[in-house]
Amino acid sequence: MKLGFIGLGIMGRPMAKHLVQAGHDVMVADLNQDLVNELVSMGAKAGTYAEMGKECDIVMMILPTAGIVQGVIFGEDGVAANMKEGGIIIDHSSVTPVESRECYDGLKEKGIGFLDAPVSGGERGAIAGTLAIMVGGDEDVFEKAKPYLEAYASSVLLTGGCGSGSVTKLANQIIVNNNIAIVSEALTFAVKAGADPEKVYMAIRSGLAGSAVLDAKAPMMYNRNFVPGGTIKVNHKDITNVVKTAHAIDAPIPYTAQLYEIMQTLKVHGHLMVDHSGIVQYFETLADVVVKKPE
Repeated sequence: MKLGFIGLGIMGRPMAKHLVQAGHDVMVADLNQDLVNELVSMGAKAGTYAEMGKECDIVMMILPTAGIVQGVIFGEDGVAANMKEGGIIIDHSSVTPVESRECYDGLKEKGIGFLDAPVSGGERGAIAGTLAIMVGGDEDVFEKAKPYLEAYASSVLLTGGCGSGSVTKLANQIIVNNNIAIVSEALTFAVKAGADPEKVYMAIRSGLAGSAVLDAKAPMMYNRNFVPGGTIKVNHKDITNVVKTAHAIDAPIPYTAQLYEIMQTLKVHGHLMVDHSGIVQYFETLADVVVKKPE
């Protein structure tokens, strides 16, 4: 089985590395030739989208936008135009369910399987190989692809038909990003009241307020470490997709709608490229405090 991987960014690079390290025959592509060369030095082969279509049985990709995904798949020199019937394309990108279904329908006409398979776990999970992958698509296609997805994931779950993986990812982003915003609000409140945010965090982390998000993001906030694992820019895109999808299906999202405006404000103030723990900066500005440990 020959595999292709397109997109060697913060997430794709370690994901592709795990496939190579697991001993699979892997072809890679990215606009950044240095990243391609790094994977080639580990044993991968470089190739174009067309070459991947011709040579690979399964092609994975993780790309910034749905427009790029569709161009890579359906372009004149794209993967689908050159892939034989029975091939499989797996999209790990964060897109809307409607966009996933467009890919599924277009590929089904060509006899090519498609899975929408967004990931959760951030750069840390990608490096560790412990991502959670939520998959939408046909069960027979999923079963063929699952062993290869397990090279970089600790959880690979089929959540339903095409589009359900994207729906699950958007639900995940609602929970994660609203949680970060609430942690930001709570620690800003604590600092404004004169408390040490680190001690507040340590006191509450074992109770009902405790969560993976609290443990991951609170220390980043009070240590002023906004080096991105997942940028506000990426999460802003996901929340935008939540709003678009929710409006299309008449699902009320009052908290997430407010979160969208918070992220818009952070965008205006130039904070898009920091880690999404940097959402705390919105609340700090309102309260005129900085969440940090006392000196």
